[in-house]
Amino acid sequence: MEILQLSSQKLILASLFCIFLGGCGVFSPYIDRRRNPGVDDIRRLYTGPSRPDKPVICYNGWVTDDKELQQMANDECIKQGTGVRAEFVKKTYFDGKLLLPSHVHYKCVKE
Repeated sequence: MEILQLSSQKLILASLFCIFLGGCGVFSPYIDRRRNPGVDDIRRLYTGPSRPDKPVICYNGWVTDDKELQQMANDECIKQGTGVRAEFVKKTYFDGKLLLPSHVHYKCVKE
């Protein structure tokens, strides 16, 4: 029993060390956009769920609030030139990475 406890403690300490090693960046939300390298056709360029006119943000709800997500989406719409603000579409849960398990979907609007 004592060996099992020691192994569990080591595993927990190693996990915590990895999380702390990553710092706050581990929980930072990001625009979930992946690209196909070397592709010239704009329709095949993006492979992730995010598009220039429909930003999708991967985030952790315990760390990031809705206001920050909205601002990120607004900034992305302006940066891509597809709108002046982002409009909320939907949220999905447990379909992302381990520490950033959720997605929020927006669409850019020009008004």
